[in-house]
Amino acid sequence: MLRGTLACIATVATGLISFFSFGQTFFLSSLFAIIGGVVVFYSAKQLTNFNNLRRVGLTRREYKFIDNNLQEAKDKISRLNRALMNIRSFDQARQNIEIIRTVKKIYSNTKKEPKRFYQAEGFYYNHLDSLVELAEKYAFLSSQPVKNREMMDSLRDTRHTIAILGETVKKDLYIMLDDDIDTLHYELDVAKRSISKSKKNDWRVLK
Repeated sequence: MLRGTLACIATVATGLISFFSFGQTFFLSSLFAIIGGVVVFYSAKQLTNFNNLRRVGLTRREYKFIDNNLQEAKDKISRLNRALMNIRSFDQARQNIEIIRTVKKIYSNTKKEPKRFYQAEGFYYNHLDSLVELAEKYAFLSSQPVKNREMMDSLRDTRHTIAILGETVKKDLYIMLDDDIDTLHYELDVAKRSISKSKKNDWRVLK
């Protein structure tokens, strides 16, 4: 909205200045106005992107690399969500919901702070792909009306592996939040020492 507003102001100002101050024709003034608005819009966009990259501590190449991975991950998460929701099993419903919730939380944390991508590379490069592949195959096989012993054994093994991967992505989330937990512990220690010091001072005043 800000870029659009600036572009509109630049378009009107450029057109008026070209027409009245420099005596240009209406056609040329309109052309200069459009060019001025486009230049201001994209200049503001580049400045905004530069400030965002500086804020998150990433280079343009790093940000583009992470953004591409997030686009791929978004599609995979959609596939995973569809596959797990198609598994008609009450026993697995809670497990599947927890997996989807954890996966989406890792994605949203990375989307909000792209630098966190490096704390969850195992998730993006391995665990998410394995979850999607197994969930889709399991959903397909479990939906078949006829199952023999081999299929039942495969489904059982797949269900067990999905559960293990569910715990693995939880660990991926814990790793991503490890620095935040350490920071919280430090701030708690500082706050406790401050409270303890304040109580000692109050006690001295009372004495």
